[in-house]
Amino acid sequence: MRLANVERGDRLGARLLYVIVRIVSGFRAPDVVRTLQYRRHLFGRSHSAHTQEVMRGPSKWSIGEREVFAAFVSRLNQCHF
Repeated sequence: MRLANVERGDRLGARLLYVIVRIVSGFRAPDVVRTLQYRRHLFGRSHSAHTQEVMRGPSKWSIGEREVFAAFVSRLNQCHF
């Protein structure tokens, strides 16, 4: 079941973002983007901050390696982004 507010955006900013993504890419905004935009104050901001720290913070792996690992795991989980 998909919430209508998640699909269309619960704020004007989210709706505009989805339109821009469609215009620029020709595709709808990915589900992960829609989830992070939905009620950002409850989930999206903290999750985005954590993701940025993991992907861009100090590590023995380069940023590129972390991106490849994330893409590979997402592919295995059939989660396209």
